Amino acid sequence: MRKLLFLILILSTTRLSAKEGMWLPMLVEQLNINDMRSLGFKLTAEEIYSVNNSSLKDAIVHFGGGCTAEIISDKGLLLTNHHCGYGQIQKHSSVENDYLRDGFWSMSNASELPNKGLTATLIVRMEDVTSQILEGHKENMTEAERKKIVEDNMKKIGDSAVVKSHYNYIIKPFYYGNYYYMFITETYEDVRLVGAPPSSIGKYGFDSDNWMWPRHTGDFSIFRIYADKNNKPAEYSLANVPYKPKRSLKMSLKQIQEGDFTLMYGFPGRTQEYLASQAVEYIMTKSNPAKINMRDESLAIINKAMASSDELRIKYAAKQSSISNSHKKWIGELNGLKRLDAINVKKEAENNFGEKLVGNKEWSEKYGHVLGKYDELYEEYNKYQFAREMFIEMLYYGPEVLRFALAYKRFVEIGLDKEKTESDLRKAAEMLKPRLNSFFKDYDKATDQQIFEKLMKMYADNMETSMKPEYAKLISEKYKNDYAKYTNKVYSNSVFVDRVNLSEILYNPSRGNAKKISKDLVFVLVNQLLDFYQSEIKINYTKLSNQIDELNRTYLDGLMTVLKEDKKYFPDANSTLRVGYGQVEGYEPKDGVEYNFYTTLDGVIEKYIPGDREYDLPQKLIDLYDAKDYGQYAYGDKMPVCFIASNHSTGGNSGSPVLDENGNLKGLNFDRCWEGTMSDIMFDPDRCRNIMVDVNYVLFIVDKYAGATRLIDEMVLVKE
Repeated sequence: MRKLLFLILILSTTRLSAKEGMWLPMLVEQLNINDMRSLGFKLTAEEIYSVNNSSLKDAIVHFGGGCTAEIISDKGLLLTNHHCGYGQIQKHSSVENDYLRDGFWSMSNASELPNKGLTATLIVRMEDVTSQILEGHKENMTEAERKKIVEDNMKKIGDSAVVKSHYNYIIKPFYYGNYYYMFITETYEDVRLVGAPPSSIGKYGFDSDNWMWPRHTGDFSIFRIYADKNNKPAEYSLANVPYKPKRSLKMSLKQIQEGDFTLMYGFPGRTQEYLASQAVEYIMTKSNPAKINMRDESLAIINKAMASSDELRIKYAAKQSSISNSHKKWIGELNGLKRLDAINVKKEAENNFGEKLVGNKEWSEKYGHVLGKYDELYEEYNKYQFAREMFIEMLYYGPEVLRFALAYKRFVEIGLDKEKTESDLRKAAEMLKPRLNSFFKDYDKATDQQIFEKLMKMYADNMETSMKPEYAKLISEKYKNDYAKYTNKVYSNSVFVDRVNLSEILYNPSRGNAKKISKDLVFVLVNQLLDFYQSEIKINYTKLSNQIDELNRTYLDGLMTVLKEDKKYFPDANSTLRVGYGQVEGYEPKDGVEYNFYTTLDGVIEKYIPGDREYDLPQKLIDLYDAKDYGQYAYGDKMPVCFIASNHSTGGNSGSPVLDENGNLKGLNFDRCWEGTMSDIMFDPDRCRNIMVDVNYVLFIVDKYAGATRLIDEMVLVKE
């Protein structure tokens, strides 16, 4: 309690742009409510977050663990982004039923589509558990000893909090482990697809417009939570019924104005606002450039394949989106950090911190070692961090065959273990059969082979001598650095690119087949990569990362103590529930250019290019525009599409509701402006803007375009 009161004192007496920050809802009363009211907010803190009464938090959903969604009807209707539901839409799509191209609209509950593995998680309550988590901690402990105490206390406290209930818990560190908060959660497992516009609306502008403003994208999709007859979580069943929420959001038809208050509520993924200058320099000069170059190559191959046929377009739609999203973000982030002179700004802040320590014995003893230690640690740490990032790029975003083959490791181990039985091997094969179908459904050997050849060489070339993968030596000596020859050998012989041969193995499992896989070129390669990573990279990365974490914790504690008059220190995003607030406002991206705060359907039509992959449009939308048939959703004679505001957002905020001063849903967050993507590291109130699709456009598409009026009838629409 003492530490919490100290934190509140620090934050409530310091200066920070009201537009910056991702705040814990339970602390809004103490930290932010006065700032929010000064910008026009009319609700109380209790209406934002309450344990005992229904509040806005009860309508906010962690969607699939990676996005945010909101409940918009008393029948469990969920609104999130099109790109958040994209993977589910893609799984239901085929050449015959191309929901990506044509959209999907269920006209009854019975036609809503189940999604195995998709979850919707609600926050029941949150609690400061710092003192309990750190119980038993002593100042002279090693970081490993501290981690052990923290982990043990987390389990004890969390298990006790949810015992004899269907709830789960999450306990996470804040401020690099200076504080800990527990979130009690309720997760629903039956989440069904209700509606999605065609990609020509939901992804309008595709890669060219991604991260950009002005934007004209109807980035939304609609799902529904189902529960058992007692309104409790249950696996998918035809007997389940629509979930009855404690709270659902009203949909605001009111026209937005510049300066309007905006409250964003969601689950931001990860920010790094308090990185040391050495870390920022590494990101700018080494990490981002290398990752951008690798994805340049893979995206060029994938985009060409997708343009060649509808079959490949569907197969690679979700994968291309996943790869390209971060790729373009990193480019914008790099440009933004350069423009802000981020390295020197960080160094200046560190120098200021160091100067404040002079003459204060207590501060000097506690924090005086930090800045020098950063220099020492990062020189070694960055080598392993880079090796780790390149490994991740190769294995998880490179050729698919590598991660597919990795799943067979257990099958091979059982087959080569003489103490295991044939029954054990058959069970292992059964576990792999579902993945066989899902993999080859969306796999193209020729495309994957091209990616393999390009990225294998880039990965090897990126690594310094001591970190080079084993295959680099093999290709140098046996293939004379001819990566094309090596690639052809791999893809001509591997069972993992041949569905028929692999099926034969899984449906006739034997020790001989397990041995055959153990010698497969792809299997050997991916295990070499993994073994080297775990033995040479991960162990050193983890050791140095722990030391960096300990130093970060001390440094941030020092900043909040020594420089408490200079800034409010909000906790970095870590996929936990947060609120952020700002205002509707345009910005100036560069000299001589000024951006308005909203876009309309006029701009959609202006961008229209018939037959183009990114800017084609469905004829019905054009007809509605020509007839100006906008229903009740227009602003005068204009159909609003998107708008921007100064809310601090990041990945995970996709799908977050943006509420007006009365707590009504006004916009659906889906992106950031490209000039502000460095906000994960350094926020610029002049250029950082979040991009939203206007609720009016969502309702217009659902009602006038799709004719899904049954969904409109579920919602509560307000005009004030």
